[in-house]
Amino acid sequence: MFLAAGDIFGAPLWFWAVFAASIAGVLIFDLGYLSRRIPILSLGQSLALTIGYTSLAAIFGLGVWLYFGAGQGSLFFTAYVLEQSLSIDNVFVMSVIFSFFAVPRQYQHRVLFWGIVAAIVLRGLFVGLGAAIVGQFVWLLYIFGIFLIVTGVRMIFSQDDAYDLNHNAGVRWLTRHLRMTREINGDKFFITRQDRNTGKPVRYATPLFAAFVTINIADIVFAVDSVPAVLSQTRDPFIVYTSNIFAILGLRALYFVIDALIARFRYLKAALSFLLIFIGFVIFYERLIGEFDNVLTMEITFAAIIVAIVASVVRPQRS
Repeated sequence: MFLAAGDIFGAPLWFWAVFAASIAGVLIFDLGYLSRRIPILSLGQSLALTIGYTSLAAIFGLGVWLYFGAGQGSLFFTAYVLEQSLSIDNVFVMSVIFSFFAVPRQYQHRVLFWGIVAAIVLRGLFVGLGAAIVGQFVWLLYIFGIFLIVTGVRMIFSQDDAYDLNHNAGVRWLTRHLRMTREINGDKFFITRQDRNTGKPVRYATPLFAAFVTINIADIVFAVDSVPAVLSQTRDPFIVYTSNIFAILGLRALYFVIDALIARFRYLKAALSFLLIFIGFVIFYERLIGEFDNVLTMEITFAAIIVAIVASVVRPQRS
């Protein structure tokens, strides 16, 4: 039944339609309700969203299990958990990118919404091209590793969570190469201004668009490691792609949990700095020495978070 005539990329067309409808429903819910009614999610709301997205993935995985059998069902859950685990570091990188471009919390949801739309396309390309595309981005891994280490070190010594965009090196570089403003204009990615010389209207990008592009570059970098890892478990494009997208949805929801925790617990910023430096070194370790234990990476990540939360409770910030 699994390879029956009429199957498209490993599954019947109607099963792909169920998957597409699930993702479309989530995006419509995000765009039509969350972004307008709740621009800044509380910790409780973030946790509820995370549980909701995880439950949706579990229901879809159960459908795969019942229709295709235990073999394919177990592969879906294995690929989902593996992708979620390997990409957990992406959550912390997103937080740094938003701080780097000084994106207010109420506008972060819009960037992440369009980020998942872009990821749906980009992950499809990665799954389709497989290992061939991996070799094209090796050089990007080193650059991104340096970016994480430098940013982590800077965060340790920074006194303010929000950076001044007028002195932001990333924004200065972009403004030299792109038509980009240095101020946030609501939730807009682009604005129109009159050219000083000609007086004609000209389109300018905003730091919100720069954050969107950077987050998608980060997703490409992490996909270079995570997608081949999932492909090592199964080459079924349906299992690989659907598990990837559901995991990305879960990570985006988890970002709001981490973001809310950072605002509440004073030492989480220090833990974030440590994790960014750690992730940067892991990237170089895996390229120059050998594979780093993924389980150990997860253990260090969760240990850093737990220690930071406990320390924040024991020594809360004074008013």
